[in-house]
Amino acid sequence: MRIHIFIHAMDFPMASLETIFARTKYKIMNKIHKRRIYYIGLLTLGLTIATSLILYALKQNINAFLTPDQITHAHFIADRHFRLGGMVKKGSLIHNKTGLGVEFIVTDFKHELKVRYVGILPDLFREGKGVIAEGNLNTQGIFVANQVLAKHDENYMPKTRL
Repeated sequence: MRIHIFIHAMDFPMASLETIFARTKYKIMNKIHKRRIYYIGLLTLGLTIATSLILYALKQNINAFLTPDQITHAHFIADRHFRLGGMVKKGSLIHNKTGLGVEFIVTDFKHELKVRYVGILPDLFREGKGVIAEGNLNTQGIFVANQVLAKHDENYMPKTRL
C-alpha cells in the first residue's frame, strides 16, 4: 500500500499530500482507527489520574522520622506534622500531677528537643530507650505529640519457664 502511495506521489510532484491521499482508494484513518486512538487516549488519561491520586494519598502516609539534629538545622514552620525519633534523655521524664500529661526530652546525643504529650504512654516507654513521637512543633519550639511509640531492642528473649 505504502509503495503505491509513494509511486503515486512521484507521478504528481506538485500535488499536496492531501490530494494524493484523496485520490487513492486507501484512507489513512478509518472509523475503527479513530475509535482505537480515542480509547487509548482515554485509557492513558485515566491511568494518569489514578496514578496521581495514589501518589497523593501515599504522600500523606509517608512519614519518616526526623532526629532533633535534623530539626534544629532545618527551618520548620509551626504546625507541620512529622515524626520525631531519638532516645529519651535519662532524668528528663516529668509526669503531670493532675492528669495524663507528661514532658520529656528526646535526644540524638547532639541536640535535644522537649516533648509534651497528653495520654497513656506505651508499656515499653522508658528513659534511656528509643522513642518515636508523632506530632508538630509549636511556636515556642516544643514538640507537641499526639502519639508516642516506644522502640524496643532487636534482641527478643522469651520468658524462661520455671
